[in-house]
Amino acid sequence: MKAVLTVVGKDAVGILAKVSTECAKYNVNILDVSQSILQDMFCMIMIGDVDKLNIPFGDFSDAMAKLGKEIGMDVHVMHEDLFNSMHRI
Repeated sequence: MKAVLTVVGKDAVGILAKVSTECAKYNVNILDVSQSILQDMFCMIMIGDVDKLNIPFGDFSDAMAKLGKEIGMDVHVMHEDLFNSMHRI
């Protein structure tokens, strides 16, 4: 299974490193990353493989949101199934 992670906030050094380190801590394999800087706003979407996640998915989502608060960013994690359901016509 996959998860979609979004990260948005004021640009700063090390955002990608901090988010990817936290993912590695929970055994999430990052499959794809897209990021851009819009003026001084950092915007990133990551796709992660959560098949080998070492904690419950809800706890992972909460941990990533907590990391977001610590680094002054808005970090959301959405399971691939929910993401696909939301975008089905």
